[in-house]
Amino acid sequence: MGLIVRPSKIHSTGCYTTTPIPAGTFVVEYTGPRLTKEAADERYNEQQETYLFGLDDGEHVIDGFGIAAFINHSCDPNCETDELEGRVWIIATRDIEAGEELTYDYNLYDGEDDDESPCACGAKNCRGTLFSEEELERRAKPAAKKAGATSQAQIEPAGHRSS
Repeated sequence: MGLIVRPSKIHSTGCYTTTPIPAGTFVVEYTGPRLTKEAADERYNEQQETYLFGLDDGEHVIDGFGIAAFINHSCDPNCETDELEGRVWIIATRDIEAGEELTYDYNLYDGEDDDESPCACGAKNCRGTLFSEEELERRAKPAAKKAGATSQAQIEPAGHRSS
């Protein structure tokens, strides 16, 4: 199977297949050094873009450097990732045509609260961010609580208590 890196409409550079890929095919492994999340945070503290892939243990990441690092996010992806025996694989979720850009849903799960990580995939079902649905729900809880406190403060004048 032939994979190439070239400019992408989604984001900067993408990974494309030069041959058809059947659904269920293990396309490529996400490779690179393994770092603790703390070491990765120190190394990339001031960088906007990284190629870090969080591992299932929640404590380590792969600092990607192979062709898989150029696979972009999509809210309507043609691939998915799976960690098997400590290795991360990109697997086709449907038949992929030659010339098609490979994508998977990044499902980001951490980051600074003010980081929106906007999505530019252009899918009809685009959620507008690289964050997972679960992360969006987690982030919405404090925002809703804060909005509720603000609304309550607006209802009750300072120095007055409702009984």
